[in-house]
Amino acid sequence: MYGFRIVHRYPHDPSAYTEGLFYEDGFLYESTGGIGKSSIRKVELETGKILQQTGLPEPFYGEGIVSWRQKLMQLTWQDHVGIVYDLKRFAPSRRFSYPGEGWALTRDSSHIYMSDGTAYLRVLDPETLAEDSAIYVTHDGIPTVNLNEIEWVKGQIYANVWLSNRIARIDPSSGHVVGWIDLDGLFDTRTLPDPGNDVLNGIAYDAEHDRLFVTGKCWPFVFEIELTHE
Repeated sequence: MYGFRIVHRYPHDPSAYTEGLFYEDGFLYESTGGIGKSSIRKVELETGKILQQTGLPEPFYGEGIVSWRQKLMQLTWQDHVGIVYDLKRFAPSRRFSYPGEGWALTRDSSHIYMSDGTAYLRVLDPETLAEDSAIYVTHDGIPTVNLNEIEWVKGQIYANVWLSNRIARIDPSSGHVVGWIDLDGLFDTRTLPDPGNDVLNGIAYDAEHDRLFVTGKCWPFVFEIELTHE
């Protein structure tokens, strides 16, 4: 079990219903959800300023995002449709399909990983976006479900567990949850308009500077945290 120490607190758009998050080349990239409210954004970390944004047309509900070779992929929740954009211009170039729900995306150097709300993480070919295999995630032999926003961090997959203040640290080779990050007390969601839904969701990692960022749906802050052993 890991706890946390807050290193820094950055402003975050409190209207952003965060569904996807990653850090690349000095900027945060964020996907927001809601029918008629979904978007992808390029955000200045230090100020929270939205530098670039494009909306997702109805009836799509935006979910997770990931980058791959100057492309950005975005999932939708229940429409079985993903959208590929040019990373620089946010211009859509094509769509892809998948069965079931779309929740989140992350990647390593050779694969893209997708969560769908179940205990399975799908492993996708980054060029075709077809499913190659799947990782069955368990903790002490029990399936770990509601795997939401995910991030590749130092050879592990970090996954928000929806409606909880915990992040699972998953060994992708076995699917075992090898550790938990307890973020209880990081932010008091009772101060938000809809605390039942405005939950912890959003993990980004700056590999170059070894910085870990977390936020939540409609949270006013992005937190840079350092993990501690409990």
